[in-house]
Amino acid sequence: MDTQKLLRSLPKTDELLKRDDLVALEQAFPRSVVVDAVRDSVEAVRAAILAGEDVVFDDDTLAADVVRAAEARMRPSLRPVINATGIIVHTNLGRSRLAEDALRAVVEVAGNYSTLEYDVETGERGSRHSHVERLICDVTGAEAAMAVNNNAAAVLLVVTALASRKEAIVSRGQLVEIGGSFRIPDVMRQSGARMVEVGATNKTHLSDYATAITPKTGLLLKVHSSNFRVVGFTEEVSLADLVALGNERGVPVYEDQGSGVLIDLAPYGLPDEPTVRSSIEAGVDVVSVSGDKLLGGPQAGIIAGKREYIARLKKHPLARALRLDKMTLAALEATLRLYLDPASALEQIPTLRMLTRRPSDVAASARLMVDRIVEATGDAFWVAAMPDVSRAGGGALPLADIPTTIVTVAPRTMSANRLEERLRLGCPTIVARIRDGRVLLDLRTLAPHEEALIVDRLAEIAAGDPA
Repeated sequence: MDTQKLLRSLPKTDELLKRDDLVALEQAFPRSVVVDAVRDSVEAVRAAILAGEDVVFDDDTLAADVVRAAEARMRPSLRPVINATGIIVHTNLGRSRLAEDALRAVVEVAGNYSTLEYDVETGERGSRHSHVERLICDVTGAEAAMAVNNNAAAVLLVVTALASRKEAIVSRGQLVEIGGSFRIPDVMRQSGARMVEVGATNKTHLSDYATAITPKTGLLLKVHSSNFRVVGFTEEVSLADLVALGNERGVPVYEDQGSGVLIDLAPYGLPDEPTVRSSIEAGVDVVSVSGDKLLGGPQAGIIAGKREYIARLKKHPLARALRLDKMTLAALEATLRLYLDPASALEQIPTLRMLTRRPSDVAASARLMVDRIVEATGDAFWVAAMPDVSRAGGGALPLADIPTTIVTVAPRTMSANRLEERLRLGCPTIVARIRDGRVLLDLRTLAPHEEALIVDRLAEIAAGDPA
């Protein structure tokens, strides 16, 4: 191979840019993007030549590389995917899907000026807390409420505002770590509170809290183990008993519920989880939950409780740093409004609908999808429906095996890994699981129109789509 000859044969950037197909590309994309794509494509070939690789190229292949590079650069990094994993609250895929009402609310507010901090009744400045506070109180029974940008922020705000330079007492069995190495002890240090650990990993008694209370105690903290369970020889103090102790000793009680639920899901075969209302009725001073997990709304930290404590949180300087933007507020308000009618919430909030969907309905959809795949792809795949389990995800309901039916797809002419890659890198992006040489598609996390899109994509692959 004559390296120098190959290098000299590489076209100049200006020459490639004169090609009709690349001139046309500039009508679709900014010129700077096309120029960079040309330079990158030529440079990639030059590097391959210098590395001694067996390189075959011409202007046509380079131009095709340029088109692909330009399209890739202009493709949004944050874009929709089809979640066929069966993990309902999938953290990596954006957690909860929003209800249609929430989507409409976001679009309306984002495309217009809004009443974010404007009171139309008085014509004066308003509070952004007002858009969701009444709704949170209505669905939880709390005296007051507010929302910040996630539950980690809620924990930081509450502990900082109520226990900075004081002691915060917490059970050793509740010193949890959640996603992204977010640890309760780390939050304590950042808040300025001094953490006081009581009890043992598996057992904590009310007397442990009582003995630890001093004149410097600012908070009794209860952290719900929403993303793990300690089983066997265990004991923990009930919220009601902790509240009674707090009232007796004049120390506020704060419960971090984590995933949090507003509707009792036990009647639908799911593990019993405390609702925010049950904690409020138990007398807790402050409780916080995530808005984008089991609640099924946008990323937010919802804080509810007694008026005097919520007022202190609202006035704290951190509250401004952690406040919600107008689009998140719009989505959260619309989601909370659905909870005013629990039956409507179960039907219209996708997370709740997926969690409570009857296994028999999922099975019927899976059998139908098998037939549609076979009809669309012939004998390109071995396809079958089989029972499996879905997961709540997002660190919620860790012990819940949610019965489901999956569609398994085994390609005859490629590996399951290659098929999974083709689904993931294609359009639309389809995220699935692999097990035992088969690609698994869980219909519990699919919308009906997405089932059709998957069938169409499998048909394209079966027909030899090179993508």
